[in-house]
Amino acid sequence: MPVPVPQQRSVPAAETSHGDLTLLVIEDDPAGTTITVPELSAAAGTRVRVRTARNLTEAARLLTDDVDCILLDLALPVAGSDSGPGNGPVSGRADELAALTHILRIAPLHAVLALTAEDDTELAAEAVRVGAQDYLFRGELDARVLSRAIRYAVERKRADLAQHQLTESRLRAQENARLERGLLPTPLLDGSGLSFAARYRPGRSRALLGGDFYDVVRTPDGTVHAMIGDVCGHGPDEAALGVELRIAWRALTLAGLCGDELLSTLQQVLEHERQSEEIFATLCTVDIAPDGRRAGLCLAGHPAPLLARHGRPARLLPYEDGGPALGLLPRARWPRRQVELGAAWSLMMYTDGLIEGRVGTGGSERLGQDGMVAMVNGRLDEGLAGEELLEAAVAEVRELNGGELTDDVAVLLLGRDPERIRRGGGSAPRSRPTSPVVARPLGVQRPPL
Repeated sequence: MPVPVPQQRSVPAAETSHGDLTLLVIEDDPAGTTITVPELSAAAGTRVRVRTARNLTEAARLLTDDVDCILLDLALPVAGSDSGPGNGPVSGRADELAALTHILRIAPLHAVLALTAEDDTELAAEAVRVGAQDYLFRGELDARVLSRAIRYAVERKRADLAQHQLTESRLRAQENARLERGLLPTPLLDGSGLSFAARYRPGRSRALLGGDFYDVVRTPDGTVHAMIGDVCGHGPDEAALGVELRIAWRALTLAGLCGDELLSTLQQVLEHERQSEEIFATLCTVDIAPDGRRAGLCLAGHPAPLLARHGRPARLLPYEDGGPALGLLPRARWPRRQVELGAAWSLMMYTDGLIEGRVGTGGSERLGQDGMVAMVNGRLDEGLAGEELLEAAVAEVRELNGGELTDDVAVLLLGRDPERIRRGGGSAPRSRPTSPVVARPLGVQRPPL
């Protein structure tokens, strides 16, 4: 008894995921396949819906999303204009696989079984190499063999698709990582005599960039300019905006802008690039004089830096004269405050991710700036300095928080050591961060902090 042609409706794929299968048989002579639906159901232990098509045109009409597997007769006649991937003439072995290549092209997400004669093993193997999940011989076809082949083909196709998606995801992740790594800053401090170290941890999972950003450059007049900022939010849009602001800051700084003029221009950049008017960014800029003994400080809604002089406890720089965050007030102003650094010092700039972690039993309190100052001074008493201090500070904040921090964290450390400068230590070659956790000192010795 030939395979019947039941009337079918379009069934969502989820409806066929509980054991039911739909098979599309494409054969010029349906009577040639003598497997009935009851036989298939008994062999499979579940319901099997069967559709039949006499040619590729009819198959395309019946090929809906609920079809799980296609049983294709390789002997199906195909017109030359309807066969190859380019709809051109075919010849040789390609002519024998014309129907298969056509089905693979119009049904890339469906499992395909090739049906051929017993004496054409080479053609059957070639069909698998071209893209079929398996092949069957007409003379050996029975309900149990066909049922097992259908299930095998469906599962193999699902595995192939899953592997393909995983490979694509890995490639995209690698490309994104290369892109994000290329957007991390390269400090330009050659000839400054200052040391540099940084730590950067994005809050987003499996990301290299977050909404926090920083940069350090030395202009031709010998002034060292440092900046650290934070775009509100934690997504990829905020990370992209942070990169735009950092690059704009570097360009404006190298062009000679400083203080209020620079921040006003950055606010214009933010207002034009942000996706909504609710987006804002905090910023802290420091410009260190060529002699390294004094600096200008501008705060735009950002936490004040931490200054440590040789032999003295670290303390916060004044923050009373700071201005609002960028993007909040259209005609805001950001006063520049002069700060005395001294001969030997270290300056730590950070984002609020470092001070907003939870502390105490139950995690009801924040670390805060006072807690951070006490923590840093405790590490100084232990003799830690430079990159070791930054590593210990970030690790302790995570430990106090009881796990990984959800907010982005950026910390950078600039230092001046007159003894090293007199010995001709200078600055080490500039380097580019290569991971989310960055520690690249630019000096031979560590700063006091």
